[in-house]
Amino acid sequence: MDATDDRVHGNQEGRFFHGYYGDYCYLPLYIFCGDELLCARLRTADQDGAAGTTEEITRIVAQIRQRWPDVRILVRGDSGFCREDLMVWCEQNRVDYLFGLAKNSRLCEALKLERALAKLIHDLKDLPARAFKDFRYQTRTTGSRERRVVGKAEYLDKGDNPRFVVTSLTRRQYRAQYLYEQLYCARGEMENRIKEQQLDLFADRTSANGCSNSAPGSP
Repeated sequence: MDATDDRVHGNQEGRFFHGYYGDYCYLPLYIFCGDELLCARLRTADQDGAAGTTEEITRIVAQIRQRWPDVRILVRGDSGFCREDLMVWCEQNRVDYLFGLAKNSRLCEALKLERALAKLIHDLKDLPARAFKDFRYQTRTTGSRERRVVGKAEYLDKGDNPRFVVTSLTRRQYRAQYLYEQLYCARGEMENRIKEQQLDLFADRTSANGCSNSAPGSP
């Protein structure tokens, strides 16, 4: 799952400025399974990037399980989708998740030794270096429980570059490095599907011509 910008050219209903994209746009939600498009939901840009995701996942999972009741399902997204309601829903409905987790001082401190190790290897070999840590973590205010977090300590020529993911997948199923490099980073392929949709279908902007009465979510 991912969100992207759909820039507007006119005074459409629901027109808002989005600071990250630096323009007036809508904020559509896309959900893919491989090459298959499962959801394309047009949303206004004045809301959280994960808005409506739990609702869409509920619908999609129900449809999948009507046909394949025992299939394993993994939901994957960047840190913009690391939301308590979505993780709780997954935990209650036999759906695994793997989300990016925005770094903070507590997470970086938990990765202190691995970060030092990555820097040492980089300094000795003059090459990018990585080290991983598997640990339990709970946010102080919003988290309802401890969850598995994998931290990637990385040191590049430009400096320290720690990253984190949170998941329901267990250590027995996937070791930390494989989980991050093979399972999480593979979500980048979805960005190619979004680019194909925007460029090949000329869907990179929404013109005001002929749609002055249309709002996000309208047929």
